[in-house]
Amino acid sequence: MARMRIRYTDWPRPALVLTDTPRPNCVACDGQGGHNRAFGHPATGEYDGTEWEPCPCWDDRRVHTLLPIPRFPRRVRDDHSTEPPF
Repeated sequence: MARMRIRYTDWPRPALVLTDTPRPNCVACDGQGGHNRAFGHPATGEYDGTEWEPCPCWDDRRVHTLLPIPRFPRRVRDDHSTEPPF
């Protein structure tokens, strides 16, 4: 069963979307949707960073656009104007 919520996103364009949420009583991720996994460099074994490993109880790609939000054009600044700023 999907557990949906409304969220704002700005990629690929600004919109309000309906998205899935992690299962709150999941034993594997404790409701966080996944966990960080530290990994080492293959040759030296030294710490090389962390990766986010999503839990199977949640699909973060399940997204439905509810309301696209228009992008407003940026104002063009004229830094070389001879007019006073008032």
